[in-house]
Amino acid sequence: MAVYPASARERAMKIEQVILRALSKQITFWQAAHIARISPRHLRRLYERYRRFGFDGLYDRRKGRPSAKRVPWAVVEQVLCLYREKYFDFSVRHFHEKLREEHGIHYSYTCIKVLLQAAGLVVQARKRGPHRRKRERRPMSGMLLHIDASKHRWLGGEQRQDLLVILDDASSEIYYAQLVEEESTLTALAALREVVEQRGIFCALYTDRGSHFWLTPKEGEIVDRQRMTQVGRAMRDLDIEMIPAYSPQARGRSERNFGTWQGRLPQELRVRGITTVEEANRFLRETYIAELNRKFSVPAAQPDSAFVPASGKDLERIFSVQQERVVNQDNTVRIANRTLQIERTKWRGTLANCRVLVCEHLDGTRSVFYGPHLVGRYASDGSRYRSAESTFPGRGNPAPPAGFPLPTTATAAEGEDTRTGQIMC
Repeated sequence: MAVYPASARERAMKIEQVILRALSKQITFWQAAHIARISPRHLRRLYERYRRFGFDGLYDRRKGRPSAKRVPWAVVEQVLCLYREKYFDFSVRHFHEKLREEHGIHYSYTCIKVLLQAAGLVVQARKRGPHRRKRERRPMSGMLLHIDASKHRWLGGEQRQDLLVILDDASSEIYYAQLVEEESTLTALAALREVVEQRGIFCALYTDRGSHFWLTPKEGEIVDRQRMTQVGRAMRDLDIEMIPAYSPQARGRSERNFGTWQGRLPQELRVRGITTVEEANRFLRETYIAELNRKFSVPAAQPDSAFVPASGKDLERIFSVQQERVVNQDNTVRIANRTLQIERTKWRGTLANCRVLVCEHLDGTRSVFYGPHLVGRYASDGSRYRSAESTFPGRGNPAPPAGFPLPTTATAAEGEDTRTGQIMC
């Protein structure tokens, strides 16, 4: 006879007690079944077994018998072999999805998890921390976006890269995800510009207190909102509010999102044989972002969108690194060991001693602005490579008309003295 645990014996003693009370007419069989939390029909079965076999007849006869729902041994071997040889670095949830999608194994997630833990292939997770109340999502898409980066061995080697991600607070939809060598001002500006171009201008941006987002006078203190970084200046130009986070828990939604990325992306890249940053970014852009949004994004509370079209905004100038310089006497500007020569303009004789704005664009080129006027466009080596007026039409001389026509062609008009510019009679 099978050896039963103490809990089974206590259960049998309870059944015996209610049966004896029903036989003594203290309670009805229906009441006895209700107390034992079984059906009256099953209680009568137990009563018949009690009459024939005594107390031993009240034990559960399924003890020692294999379950009718047990997983076949061949399937167990297949699952364990797949995890050991191919999916050894996948999370249980990710592995369970692969079993369903690619191998036709449709057992429950709990079944697969228990099987892997029993085989010693997966370590049982430690108990979670204390309960915390999560922050409610914003009701509409575009009201709040998270931007953050996670440093990890995404390509499986020793080298670490940063995965820069922008996601929506209302739906957890990922708008941008790319691998970069290191999160910086330029990479953040490039990511935000792509989102603004594709989606529109949003309401607020939630960031950590990295030096490319905020200037903090002392470590651990509040940020200085009076002195803005390049990213802060770009957000101000677009009228986007920036919100700093003072702890990782405050950015829990994006932190949990990176847990999903780290548990899936390196494995997906390894299975597909992707070993370079360029290939990984192409895979993210063309395939994987849409797959994650399909699996993990949730509908926003309100179907409307808070995005506003960015028409009329000079995004190339806004999403650039801007620095002020004073023009030298020879109409040159010195920046980053490069000398930028400013050509003569029609509306001002010289720009010497004038304060100009030098914009370093995301493609490495530079532009020089005097107020709203573009006075020069330069390649990364400092050479002037394009006419400012042909590049940006419609930004001409704002001065009032001179009162007489001026020649616009390269050839002097008939009867004009080219040495003095006077009209000869």
